Amino acid sequence: MKRYIIGASMAGMAALGTGAAQAQSSVTIYGLLDTGFTHESGGAGGSINKISSGIFNGSRIGFKGAEDLGGGLSAVFLLESGFQVDTGAMGQGGLLFGRQSYVGLNGDFGSVRVGRQYTPFDVLAGTSDPFFAGSAARMTNLFGENYVGGVNGYYNNRINNSVTWSSPVFGGGYSGDVGYGFGETAGNMAAGRYVGASFGYASGPLYLRVAHQNINTVNDDGAAKNTGFGAYYDFGVLRLHGAAAINKSTAAGVTTVDSRDLMVGAVIPAGIGRVMVSYVRKRDRLAAAQHASQVGLGYIYPMSKRTDLFAAYGRINNSNGASYKVGNAIEVGSGNQAWNLGIQHRF
Repeated sequence: MKRYIIGASMAGMAALGTGAAQAQSSVTIYGLLDTGFTHESGGAGGSINKISSGIFNGSRIGFKGAEDLGGGLSAVFLLESGFQVDTGAMGQGGLLFGRQSYVGLNGDFGSVRVGRQYTPFDVLAGTSDPFFAGSAARMTNLFGENYVGGVNGYYNNRINNSVTWSSPVFGGGYSGDVGYGFGETAGNMAAGRYVGASFGYASGPLYLRVAHQNINTVNDDGAAKNTGFGAYYDFGVLRLHGAAAINKSTAAGVTTVDSRDLMVGAVIPAGIGRVMVSYVRKRDRLAAAQHASQVGLGYIYPMSKRTDLFAAYGRINNSNGASYKVGNAIEVGSGNQAWNLGIQHRF
């Protein structure tokens, strides 16, 4: 997820080049380690205890840089590699830079980037969730079915072979972005193609955003579509969150997904820490009526600016044969209930 729920820090500045170029180019090395204990239950195989990596946020190491080209224009890049703290294995299926890898240009026009990137829909899903799409209580256990591909039964918030444009902030808080992912299928430019966009407002205590995306199947016989709205308002004593989504997918002329999602939640200051709560409801509009709902609860205790302890709990009630599972930031999960207890450190 692009936005850390616990926050992020960028450190380790190193200059590229010498002389005059040294003041114009820089690279930042940063990272995040997230691990802890997870207990899952309610699955067909029974309960399981495990050490998980990437509970609130996927563990990673990244490199980002910028070169001043003059006239308000700069070249930028980002390479971010995910890995598992508990085993040392690489994440995202073993990709070297599976979290993100792009290069682009920033200027008065905004930012244009090319590579493997987060989707515009992810901006909405990550920010409107009180848990920022992490932990056992993440709203994306249910929210946004077929979020991008949907072939795994849960969201995949990145697109390969993509070109994105993000606008500068204008009008006191408005911004937008669009993304296009090439399917790269010979003889059929529509097969596997991704198109998405989001637009919103963020200023002071208020955040509002709407997003839509469409991804065609690899053989171009259908598509997965998501339209969502997300918001929060910070009242000081609590930050109130809400989100809604319309999801529809087709394949070979058959509607495979037709659902409506709703989430309400809050982040409540508690001493130096904060409590997070949410309720997510999914309504299946197909004949099977496989509805589901989820309750989530969590707490984060900052030990320092870079280190946090956390705990979270999520439970899904499935109806009419629905089989949604409680996962975390990088795992699908094995049953309808889970709780986490862990630590996160950023550098």
